[in-house]
Amino acid sequence: MMALPWLLVLELVLYAGCFICGIISAASLTITQGHFAGRCILYGSVHLNATGQTLTMESSSSPSLCYFVSAISVFVSIYCFSLILYWLYTSCVDRDAKRERSGLNVTLMVCGVVVFFLLVSGCVLRIGREHLCLHILQTLPSLFSCEEAENKTWASPYDGSQFSSGLHRAERSVWVNFFFWILIVVVVAVQRRHGGGFRGPAWNADETEPFFFHRPSRI
Repeated sequence: MMALPWLLVLELVLYAGCFICGIISAASLTITQGHFAGRCILYGSVHLNATGQTLTMESSSSPSLCYFVSAISVFVSIYCFSLILYWLYTSCVDRDAKRERSGLNVTLMVCGVVVFFLLVSGCVLRIGREHLCLHILQTLPSLFSCEEAENKTWASPYDGSQFSSGLHRAERSVWVNFFFWILIVVVVAVQRRHGGGFRGPAWNADETEPFFFHRPSRI
């Protein structure tokens, strides 16, 4: 089994964290959407019925908006899981694996794309959640926070008992994921700066000696 460089090990640990964050984000948003009959409550508004006893959704975003945010988290998780499996497999079967500079360049480009989409997802979740909460507080002036609306009665088929915590959990997971990917960019950039290539333990000591130790002998 090949001993992986510590920078690559750190990169894989970060990928594992990104995988977990992606699953949490997608699951939290999907569950929240399911509690509202498939409606995407981001950027939505609520209505208090005439009796003043129950809340109902007055407007909501297109379901595709929530699907888009969830899909980004799912694809990022799949990508991270695939990379972890790939390097674990490589470390077991290939004792002379090399990570070329061109591969690191591709990794940096992929990281840039992922960071961009995570930034978009985080902004959509934050602004959409704040828009919804602002409308709830305007509709129910007696409330001091959006979380208090979870204790209110929601008209069927809606279940708002965990809508705020679910959206907040999804948003927090996306931002943690975003931070991990920034760290991955730094780690990959450091590997690229140091050449990126590495070999297994079979690389003998002669290959690692500085070139000035191999001066030709004088006659």
